[in-house]
Amino acid sequence: MNQKLLKLENLLRFHTIYRQLHSLCQRRALRQWSHGFSSAYPVWTAQLYAWPWPTEMLIGAALSQYRFLVTKKEERPRKSQLSSTKSKKVVEVWIGMTVEELARAMEKNTDYIYEALLNTAIDIDSLEADSHLDEVWIKEVIMKAGMKLKWSKLKQDKVKKNKDAVRRPQADPALLTPRSPIVTIMGHVDHGKTTLLDKLRKTQVAAMEVGGITQHIGAFLVSLPSGEKITFLDTPGHAAFSAMRARGAQVTDIVILVVAADDGVMKQTVESIQHAKDAQVPIVLAINKCDKAEADPERVKKELLAYDVVCEDYGGDVQAVPVSALTGNNLMALAEATIALAEILELKADPNGPVEGTVIESFTDKGRGPVTTAIIQRGTLRKGCVLVAGNCWAKVRSMFDENGKTIHEAHPSMPVGITGWRDLPSAGEEILEVESEPRAREVVDWRKYEQEQEKGKEDVKIIEEKRKEHQEAYQKAREKYSNVQWKKRSLLRYLEIKEQTSLKRKEEMERDSNVLPVIIKGDVDGSVEAILNIIDTYDASHECELELVHFGVGDISANDVNLAETFNGVIYGFNVNVGKVIQESAAKKGVKMKLHKIIYRLVEDLQEELSSRLPCAVEEHPVGEASILATFSITEGKKKVPVAGCRVQKGQLEKQKKFKLTRDGHVIWKGSLTSLKHHKDDISIVKTGMDCGLSLDEENMEFKVGDRIVCYEEKQIQAKTSWDPGF
Repeated sequence: MNQKLLKLENLLRFHTIYRQLHSLCQRRALRQWSHGFSSAYPVWTAQLYAWPWPTEMLIGAALSQYRFLVTKKEERPRKSQLSSTKSKKVVEVWIGMTVEELARAMEKNTDYIYEALLNTAIDIDSLEADSHLDEVWIKEVIMKAGMKLKWSKLKQDKVKKNKDAVRRPQADPALLTPRSPIVTIMGHVDHGKTTLLDKLRKTQVAAMEVGGITQHIGAFLVSLPSGEKITFLDTPGHAAFSAMRARGAQVTDIVILVVAADDGVMKQTVESIQHAKDAQVPIVLAINKCDKAEADPERVKKELLAYDVVCEDYGGDVQAVPVSALTGNNLMALAEATIALAEILELKADPNGPVEGTVIESFTDKGRGPVTTAIIQRGTLRKGCVLVAGNCWAKVRSMFDENGKTIHEAHPSMPVGITGWRDLPSAGEEILEVESEPRAREVVDWRKYEQEQEKGKEDVKIIEEKRKEHQEAYQKAREKYSNVQWKKRSLLRYLEIKEQTSLKRKEEMERDSNVLPVIIKGDVDGSVEAILNIIDTYDASHECELELVHFGVGDISANDVNLAETFNGVIYGFNVNVGKVIQESAAKKGVKMKLHKIIYRLVEDLQEELSSRLPCAVEEHPVGEASILATFSITEGKKKVPVAGCRVQKGQLEKQKKFKLTRDGHVIWKGSLTSLKHHKDDISIVKTGMDCGLSLDEENMEFKVGDRIVCYEEKQIQAKTSWDPGF
């Protein structure tokens, strides 16, 4: 710009000098000309030419004006350039980002995101700060905010290194030493499994079992007179404990299948066979209760053929030993058969290095805290070892055997109770020893991180499915109103929203009155697992919704009572205790607590509670029946009223009860009588064999000879849930 101005100034100066010279020349010429022609022109003309033009002033003004215009012209493109550089804000987004993450990326709050998604097909009520958004809704929010989006290839999270603990590689066969066999006793309920083990241990385990059935996995080390040791796992036979039996089969070397000689193969017998096959574990058949007169061992062997369990008598490889757990007859033969099979299997383990094992059962003890019963499978467990199981870890504080006696070491195949857990691990979890407590925390943190990642993926899938459903519903709604004028469209939408709101309120009211929230507390993890598996079979939500509010291991606490009060639920306790203070608090708050020691009693109670939440059913109970022999009509005022002449065939007709008219087996009317007469007298009851005339509260109803009048009363009965847990 400066160069242009300089050139212009130089040009104007030259032009000014030229004009000044030109004006001087003109003045001289005018003077000479004026002397000759002064009389011919007026005076003002001479003055006009005599006055010089203010050239400097004009040129200065023009120059300043030009400078202003040039500066303005050069400022315009600069402003436009600045405005063009001031572009929309770019927001970096990625697939599956949450509401909170999008708000943070846009430098807004979460409420802004919710407002931007109003009047869209997405369900705003279901959105939380950690809800994942689909691509469509991310674009919608960015567009409404007047921003630009930039898709990042991946969410740039720091890729965490896998810090999980894993089992060691197989040890050198030269380092392996023989170990005791782990034997699981399985079979149908009440076929004598625990009694058989009781005899082997010479204890009274069966007498201590509530209801005579085992409801926990019991792990015991039994020493035989020959000096051999066998670790026995006694699994429950009840149908509810299928998961426990499966877990027992997975950690065992040999399965002793107990079948009662008088009962034969039953449902849980077949299930136990399947668990053993899935775990690829050999079976030893113990045919129990052979001391009974009705015992038939051969029938048991034949029945087992249908399930591919072929005994040695029939050319198979399954040893069959007839025993009597009650009298102890032939139990040593069963133990010898088990030891012989263990020798064939050549069971060995590595007693050195980090410990590996499996949690058989877990529970909370008041004095010891979280406790697990475990089977050691590799290494030697000692006090002070740091263990990891699932999302829990422990520094071993103490160890004890099945009799509660403190031990200092646990070798492979030994069952052991372990204390020192920070949290309670689930039954069936793998136990691994790690180097230190920081390493244990690192492993647990990694496993929790992996679980969160898996949960996030599942949430994204669910959100995508819901988004598709909402999108389809939105498209259908748009098609519905596509050919309607905007005024009518607004009215229809208003009416639809109003109807949906009323329906939603009605559904919420029905749901509140037709839902059973439950809290489950059990003594050990396996019991809670079994109860939850039963609840998973619930398939009558259309009748009453069963809502699991909370579950856990241990005695019922004040927190459980508060939860039950909040949700108007029921607390079910299995083999747990309730303190006096907790009982008084529950009674004061009106909270139901139902305690049971037998699992099927608990399930029956749960069925009764569900049934009590159902609306009462109405049943019709016949009181009397009459047949129509003749029809006629009478005049009442200006109306003709049809009347039926009847004879009571059975029971009696009571005017105050309800009646129905049947024709050819079909009910064509239900209601009340307006009159009931015997001859000309109004009566309230007509008994069997008597004739009567009656008229109905339906004036247009026509009688026909042969029709039947049934008098009945309605009684409300408590409905029963259709849920069948299978036992």
